[in-house]
Amino acid sequence: MKKAEDQEKIRQLIRTAMAARKNAYAPYSGFRVGAALETEDGTVYTGANVENASYSATVCAERNAVFHAAACGERRFRAIAIVGGAEEEPRHACSPCGVCRQVLREFCSPKEMRVILARGPEEWREMTLEELLPESFGPENLQVKR
Repeated sequence: MKKAEDQEKIRQLIRTAMAARKNAYAPYSGFRVGAALETEDGTVYTGANVENASYSATVCAERNAVFHAAACGERRFRAIAIVGGAEEEPRHACSPCGVCRQVLREFCSPKEMRVILARGPEEWREMTLEELLPESFGPENLQVKR
């Protein structure tokens, strides 16, 4: 894929995450997060954080997107864009929490999974899941066949 085409695909994934962010339920923290998860075949699943008064029952946007995709039968992902922040317009890129990193690791190749941390469609940085979760523990450590 040409670099310009790839850049536009990333921008579209970020726009989708930004739209999902509008659906966040964050009455306690005010920190709204949206995620757009792309499968290997190009299908995109979205998620938004959903808070709970007990906080521990809160689900992050990234896990929401993964669980949505998994509930639809998807098991292999290639990219996720994450947009979040306490302000109407995020001031900084939002990185996934440790639990979300581990959930992504369950379904993704750490070396190949692209994680896009964005403020908007014109400002983002990209890394691999391996960079976010070095020396990770995954299904192969349990000798689980996939």
